[in-house]
Amino acid sequence: MNAVSFLAFALAAALPAPAAAPGSSAAIACETPPAGLACVAAGPFYRGSDKGPKNERPLASVWMQTYYMDVYEVTYGDYQACVKQKKCKRSHPAYNDYDRPKQPMVGMSWYDAVQYCQFRGKHLPTEAEWEKAARGPDGKTHPWGDEPADCTRAVIMDKTGRGCGTPKKPPNPEKGRTLEVGARPAGVYGLFDMSGNAWEWVADWYTPDYAACGKACAGPDPKGPCGGKELCPGRDQKIVRGGSWYWPPKYATAMWRRPHFPINKPYHHFGFRCAASIDEMRKIQAGKP
Repeated sequence: MNAVSFLAFALAAALPAPAAAPGSSAAIACETPPAGLACVAAGPFYRGSDKGPKNERPLASVWMQTYYMDVYEVTYGDYQACVKQKKCKRSHPAYNDYDRPKQPMVGMSWYDAVQYCQFRGKHLPTEAEWEKAARGPDGKTHPWGDEPADCTRAVIMDKTGRGCGTPKKPPNPEKGRTLEVGARPAGVYGLFDMSGNAWEWVADWYTPDYAACGKACAGPDPKGPCGGKELCPGRDQKIVRGGSWYWPPKYATAMWRRPHFPINKPYHHFGFRCAASIDEMRKIQAGKP
């Protein structure tokens, strides 16, 4: 969607005016990325919602430079390969039946997710990077559009049970399980499982709403409170996004924000994927992550 059509769309839908590109930074066109990455083109997108929980508010337009996202959630097999190379901290899901090589890796801390992405020459996506990649530029509620989440589109809990009625091995088969990544159709930008399967860690510190975050969340390319620094006075929780196999459809939107402590205590089965800046992508492409 170009700038003219984006503005026309915003006016027709009574949305906030689209954010303008920063004067010092022209939009950089997508380049062909390495396998496993997809391009999210530069431009504004609609973040948040004025209709959902308070922590999603307010709806605003945020400008983002081009970046790249992992097509799939990081898998159990890929994470354990990193552990084997002694580049990642040892971590395993607490539940049994979550250790298929192509299931999403779950149960690690936020710090472990950051370490893995750095090892791959990437970074854990900012909250804004994650949300634009999950909904596209024009404010859709899900990766596929505005239709509600169901088990044809996402791995969630429905009337058949958790994991779309897929029991895990005993004990407690009713808890269900994640499915192998990519078990549902890709959404916007060709990304899989941005809705459901596993909650995904993002980089930012949590704030109760975007207004409370102020300029740090306004963009362009916002990194959240304290600019994403490792220490942020007054902030002690990070954020996971996207819903999961364990929870019903209302959590599997592109806007829902769930805070949690970065050490992952109390323990939850959260997953993640990585993002890459233009420079990071080019280094990976050149074989020099």
